[in-house]
Amino acid sequence: MRKRSHRVRAVLAVVAAVLLGAAGCDDGAGSAPAPAGTGAGAARLPVWDRSPDSIAAVGDSITRGFDACTVLSDCPEVSWATGSDAKVDSLAVRLLGVTGAAERSWNYAVTGARMADLPGQMEQAVSRRPQLVTVMVGANDACRASASAMTPLAGFRADFTEALRTLRSALPKTQVYVASVPNLKRLWSQGRTNQLGKQVWKLGICPSMLGDADDLTSAAMLRRDSVQQRVVEYNQVLREVCAKDRRCRFDGNAVYDYRFGTDQLSHWDWFHPSKDGQARLAEIAYRRITAGNP
Repeated sequence: MRKRSHRVRAVLAVVAAVLLGAAGCDDGAGSAPAPAGTGAGAARLPVWDRSPDSIAAVGDSITRGFDACTVLSDCPEVSWATGSDAKVDSLAVRLLGVTGAAERSWNYAVTGARMADLPGQMEQAVSRRPQLVTVMVGANDACRASASAMTPLAGFRADFTEALRTLRSALPKTQVYVASVPNLKRLWSQGRTNQLGKQVWKLGICPSMLGDADDLTSAAMLRRDSVQQRVVEYNQVLREVCAKDRRCRFDGNAVYDYRFGTDQLSHWDWFHPSKDGQARLAEIAYRRITAGNP
């Protein structure tokens, strides 16, 4: 009787092992179900592809290389996302090679764009059917004529959600890399030491943060702090919305945390990234996109 009991338990153990092996186990690391027809024991493919074959960029002046080459002008060839300049070594060049970047990367960013413009840019990007879309937008939502004119959080969230929905409705498997909004107050702190830069600021570059750059009164500092707080909140929205999409990677505030020095800032306006700054952005994006476990 005891031997039979042992045999029954052994048979049950084997059956349980087979059933568990067939069902698989979700480890929460972003694995996708095995494709149909591959068999119960086939390896499951990861959702995130670290080597996409085409890239579309959406966003604002930073992705257009604004003020990196000449004053108050776009310079897309030095864009961190899709540029061709060898010194920048853009994300597209790093992922696709020089020829691949020229043939299979597209830049739909627009200088001055805000989050409300992102759904329209995403529609343009969708037409190319890219395997990866890069997003860097939000600075202009904080850089308004005054702090009170900044984009409300609810609208910022709704527009970002709509942009991702626009992408997903057409391209459910396209990946998205979302860069955080830079630390605008740190840029003010770096740039205010340059007299030429401050003169360019007076032409209307980010007045909510850069206006009256030398004013250190409590009212001026409170204004800058309110802008900075809104940037922090924007980045939280980007993180939260991106986290709901298994094919979206937020940069974990890497751009926000990066300490842009004078070498990384445009020597035309001391606010936008220089060529060296664009190269640092490309580096951050490449590291995040190719990470095995971000």
